[in-house]
Amino acid sequence: MASNSQTRVSSKADAEAAARERLRQALPATVGYLQQHQAGRIDGDDIDAYVRLNWLEWHGGGLRLTITGRNVCAQMAPSTAA
Repeated sequence: MASNSQTRVSSKADAEAAARERLRQALPATVGYLQQHQAGRIDGDDIDAYVRLNWLEWHGGGLRLTITGRNVCAQMAPSTAA
């Protein structure tokens, strides 16, 4: 039988994984907002989370996609191989 602390840790890990997946799914739209100079449409908490994940970074007062963020987007792109 799992202890309460193990259950809490598992629940926290599940919540973090769900939040990360939500951010991953939203990243292409976020990048679109950045490309259209509409960063104000991105939730501030999401920006903080993207920066913590190293998917976005602050650069010269603006946000830009990191190499890691580009890789995450590339993983989501539909495969052209048949």
